[in-house]
Amino acid sequence: MTQAAAALSLGGITFLLTVIWGGPFIQVLRNLKIGKQIRIEGPQRHFTKLGTPTMGGWLFVIPVLLITGVLNLVSILSELTVLGPSVLLPMTVMFAFAILGAVDDRIGVRGGRLGEGLKARWKFLAQTILALGAALALKYLLDAPDLFLPNVPEEIPVGVLYVPIATFVIVGTTNAVNLTDGLDGLAGLISATAFAAYGAIALLQGQTFLVRFCFTVVGAVFAFLWFNAHPAELFMGDTGALSLGATLGVVSLMTGQWALLPIIAIIPFSVTISVILQVAYFRLTKGRRLFKMAPLHNHFELSGWSEPQIVQRFWLVGLMAAGIGIALALI
Repeated sequence: MTQAAAALSLGGITFLLTVIWGGPFIQVLRNLKIGKQIRIEGPQRHFTKLGTPTMGGWLFVIPVLLITGVLNLVSILSELTVLGPSVLLPMTVMFAFAILGAVDDRIGVRGGRLGEGLKARWKFLAQTILALGAALALKYLLDAPDLFLPNVPEEIPVGVLYVPIATFVIVGTTNAVNLTDGLDGLAGLISATAFAAYGAIALLQGQTFLVRFCFTVVGAVFAFLWFNAHPAELFMGDTGALSLGATLGVVSLMTGQWALLPIIAIIPFSVTISVILQVAYFRLTKGRRLFKMAPLHNHFELSGWSEPQIVQRFWLVGLMAAGIGIALALI
């Protein structure tokens, strides 16, 4: 079986297993009353989502960790290279950021501040510490490539700057995906597309373990989308958004093609820029707004686009951008 066929098969198996346990998982969340809270300043139509089960990131995080872990266990016991020990880093990052997101979600559901979880400064500090640990592991344990650029045949060394750059990439990506998680199916579709793109890049580089990991994530996220499609029965919450974003950042760094991340993940990147521009413009003009509302998808929602229209159109843009990113990686 070729690497591509094995990766796609693994993604399909993960999809089936995740879909099967999705229904019981949602029922457990309902019984525990882990429901979404809606922030007052959000679009009014979002109030219909009040009480929808959240923390749904565990729906795909757990299968990814279990399936990848089992394959690694088999490789260790049989002394065969099935995935390789380096895949333990993205697994660890996914789990650590899922825990952080779960704490944030839990506070948001049970805490006193409606729709809000951990204070931003504490969440950012925790993200930075976790990302710094991952960056050090990438540099000194995995010896990940520093940087590849289109039309440059050799690896470009960045030296001592690698660790702060890698930390920034991981923190930036996890927050970008989190900001994108505002409409039914949006963050899941965009993230799955980006993981598929980096899986293809890893395939071109011969990183078998990373290819299979990426498509395991794709299969699990597609299964999550089965329940997250509009109107959503389940939200990923910070549990899913933070873990997906951080893991995507780590995967991009493991391929050395992290410079293509703003293209491959163009929607999360654009959403983040929209928030930065909105805040800067608001402060410079003393109260005026550049967009009707930030993040960017809320602007289009208040402009009259329906939620499915925004998600489908953003996904089409993300799909085309991911294809361009793969093409640039071939140059």
